[in-house]
Amino acid sequence: MNKNRLEAFSDGVLAIVITIMVLELRVPAEPSWHALLSVFPTFLSYLLSFVYVGIYWNNHHHMIHLADRVNGRILWANLHLLFWISLFPFSTRWMDESGFAEVPVLAYGFNLLCAAVAYYVLQQSLIRRQGRQGALAQAIGRDWKGKTSPLIYVAGLGLCFLHPLLAVAAYTVVAMIWLVPDRRVEHFVTRAHEDRSG
Repeated sequence: MNKNRLEAFSDGVLAIVITIMVLELRVPAEPSWHALLSVFPTFLSYLLSFVYVGIYWNNHHHMIHLADRVNGRILWANLHLLFWISLFPFSTRWMDESGFAEVPVLAYGFNLLCAAVAYYVLQQSLIRRQGRQGALAQAIGRDWKGKTSPLIYVAGLGLCFLHPLLAVAAYTVVAMIWLVPDRRVEHFVTRAHEDRSG
């Protein structure tokens, strides 16, 4: 089965998720700096979720680029990932509209954790299809980011009971970890592209 349809569909879903999130940004009630500052927490919630969608889009692109073909298991694993990402607008809005209350912040963290697990499942499905000596398995290596992120999410869920903003800080730390590009993966993606072009 060709992987191009999977990537195109995934790109479309992620674009829709971003569109829904940006539509949730409310215009300030008055034309003043004070009114603009009042919607600043909403903007920060949107920014964090936008960064997460961007991280998934970027890493998904690299991962699929290193794959050769996909099968039914991979298609379902990909849909599983898209399901959790498609809930980002809901959990983001609930967290924001509640004023970062405990339960919505927990729900947001649980949403992030489930997306991370789903990404891992998709990654392992692709590696199983390609083999442990394939380009994807070699590019990922020890995958310290992938193994550390769920632990930080779980820590964030625990911190939420102390104060919800501590949980948000933990979620932000994970995003910052993933914002640093992985040169090893980029090297493999570039090499794979050159091999297919040459």
